[in-house]
Amino acid sequence: MRVADEAGARDGLQGPYRSPRNMAGGVHGSIHEDATATKLGFRGGTVAGSIHMDQFVPLILQTYGERWFEGGNLSLQFKTATVDGEAVRAELHPGRERARLCMFNEQVDLICEGTAADHADAGSELSRRIQAQEPAPRNAIRILSHVHVGAEAHDVPLTVARDSLAERLQTITEPLDRYAGDRAVLPPSMVVHLAHGARSAVVGAAQGVGLFGALEIQFLQGPLRAGVAYVGRTRVHALTESPKTENVWYDVLIADPATGRDQARVTFCLRFMKASSPLWSEAA
Repeated sequence: MRVADEAGARDGLQGPYRSPRNMAGGVHGSIHEDATATKLGFRGGTVAGSIHMDQFVPLILQTYGERWFEGGNLSLQFKTATVDGEAVRAELHPGRERARLCMFNEQVDLICEGTAADHADAGSELSRRIQAQEPAPRNAIRILSHVHVGAEAHDVPLTVARDSLAERLQTITEPLDRYAGDRAVLPPSMVVHLAHGARSAVVGAAQGVGLFGALEIQFLQGPLRAGVAYVGRTRVHALTESPKTENVWYDVLIADPATGRDQARVTFCLRFMKASSPLWSEAA
């Protein structure tokens, strides 16, 4: 999607151009691998959408302060995939209930758009989009035919090791002090990584190449930290489809096993490319 006129941040905040890295390019058969991505019509191996979330944090903290890590919301829909080292810039435009977010590359292509808030936001980008979805007929779902709306999984162990966070910090575009030290806070990309540990509990071994279509983080009693053993539970909200993809929308609630209290919720829209699946081949 191309925006004809670059409005800049006349009514908001604008960060510098950054060049996020695709550190998963060596994962064979994934959307991050050049060979797989170009075969599916992308320019190259894609940078995970979760990586782009980190670039909004300085603007969010400037708007809402450190309390955002405790009870704030960040909700994005991804519009254009980026490749390794592609320069992008984040913008935040404040509003009464929530801020509007957007990101552009140097060609003024819209990379993602969404919302941020310092509270539990029932009107977030993903909340509105999930409500607007038309459910796919069951005969239009092949890759995700084993997944059912309302399905739940419980007691899923979720952890981000300290060395995993340290590795992420080597390439993160916004290396904040809060992400380092003995009580390191997880940046958004690593919160998504933590919750993504429940993927197999939701979709199993789906026969297709997947990518993030949209992501939302809602802190409930945050922040989340590295080296802590959390427990997750999942719920599937919707199954949808487009000419190119099958999509599953689901939540992962992340709880402290000692207290049972939910610390955060991550909402996913995972898209699976039909062209990548033998279930959508001409012989299927």
